[in-house]
Amino acid sequence: MTDRRALALSRTARQEPVTEEPPLTASRTRLTALIVACALFMQNLDSTVIATALPTMAHAFGADPVHMNVALTSYLLSLAVFIPASGWMADRFGSRTVFRAAILVFTVGSVLCGRANGLTFLVLARIVQGMGGAMMLPVGRLLLLRSVAKSELVAAMAWLTVPALIGPVVGPPLGGFIVTYVSWRWIFDINVPIGLLGIVLVTLYVNDVREPEPDRFDASGLVFSAVALSALMFGLETAGRGVVPARITLAMLGVGLLAAIAYWWHARRHPHPVLDLSLMRIPTFGISVLSATLFRVGIGAVPFLLPLMLQLGFGDSAAQSGAITFASSAGALIMKPAAQWALRRVGFRDTLLWNGIVSAVLLALYAAFRPAWPAAAIYAALLLGGFFRSLQFTAYNVLSYADIPRERMSAATGLYSTVQQLSLTLGISLGAGALEISMAVAGHGRPALADFSVAFLAVAGISFLAAPLSLLLPARAGAEMSGQRR
Repeated sequence: MTDRRALALSRTARQEPVTEEPPLTASRTRLTALIVACALFMQNLDSTVIATALPTMAHAFGADPVHMNVALTSYLLSLAVFIPASGWMADRFGSRTVFRAAILVFTVGSVLCGRANGLTFLVLARIVQGMGGAMMLPVGRLLLLRSVAKSELVAAMAWLTVPALIGPVVGPPLGGFIVTYVSWRWIFDINVPIGLLGIVLVTLYVNDVREPEPDRFDASGLVFSAVALSALMFGLETAGRGVVPARITLAMLGVGLLAAIAYWWHARRHPHPVLDLSLMRIPTFGISVLSATLFRVGIGAVPFLLPLMLQLGFGDSAAQSGAITFASSAGALIMKPAAQWALRRVGFRDTLLWNGIVSAVLLALYAAFRPAWPAAAIYAALLLGGFFRSLQFTAYNVLSYADIPRERMSAATGLYSTVQQLSLTLGISLGAGALEISMAVAGHGRPALADFSVAFLAVAGISFLAAPLSLLLPARAGAEMSGQRR
């Protein structure tokens, strides 16, 4: 371990204050957060629109709707593979340059998705999109982390995420309308004007934040991590589903495991690994990452399972499905202004415990949805679920950086964002896997409502496991950031 990393760990352990750059003014913070949110709006709009359109796209491609989840997982996996390089890229070439290029690549990928004539072409285009998206979220988050005082970080994250949540609110009904009355190809073309606007705003108003002397890039580590993540996720995605021969699935799982071991061995010896696993020794970061991973695995399955259940199980059209599923995101949007108040009164640890339990119970409630339910009851369950999940995500996203020294902020952002996207990918794979297992056991040729119930209960059980981990945190963890009362 180098002297620099050893000093960083020592300072963290002793809780010595870390010198930071002067924070931005409140107005400048809001402006930067809103511009970054413009890119996140495009990213979140895209992911929710395509989830609503999957059954229609499956029909156009002549593919099985259940197997269309690869259009979601290929994008998320691309994010997980390329995100580790985002921090170094921002330090080396400047955050503004990288952020602007990321928006351009994402927009080009969107155009390619709209020209897809089959599932294979669509998956490749989604991978291109993921390469751009891999730089947008972590670099945008890094801009705020380096510019805002810790006491203002909860409010800054709210400014960042509120506009970004408009995407999931608008996405399902917009996607349903486009798919039902126009063409599914338009769901990707709507990213073009948003992307161009984002490029202009970044050029005019975002500061070019970078480290004066970035560390040497860990190219070998990026190769090891990319092979490990892609092989493991491919194996998990195809296990027991008959998509490829079983020997190929086993081979990919074996390759992924060997690559993961090789990366762990490499990271212990490299002075600046692309994914710095030593950050997990910092309690607030390590516990937050582990707990958030379990929570996101369960929540990550919802954008895949819910539209399928409404369209295949309820018999709703894409437009009807989108008009219902947007309620989760609307609940998340309502919560954001209350996040700072809740964390100040309750604190991070108790919020993550009790709010995590409530969120898992509400997710399990989705298993009981049936066509006979009143529409108001379904809307209420989705609205409440989105409300409490959003509070949980805000707490995780802020607490993770409570004790990270400034010089390790890029590494922490890269590791956290990689694990975040990996857990969402795993959630979709596990949700699809639980659905297919239930179908096989029941002998169903196509998903029935009972199969969706099994899948929702399975992912809700995984999310529930996240809540007890928060008890490992100190009672006043992150108090400086939340302003928690004694």
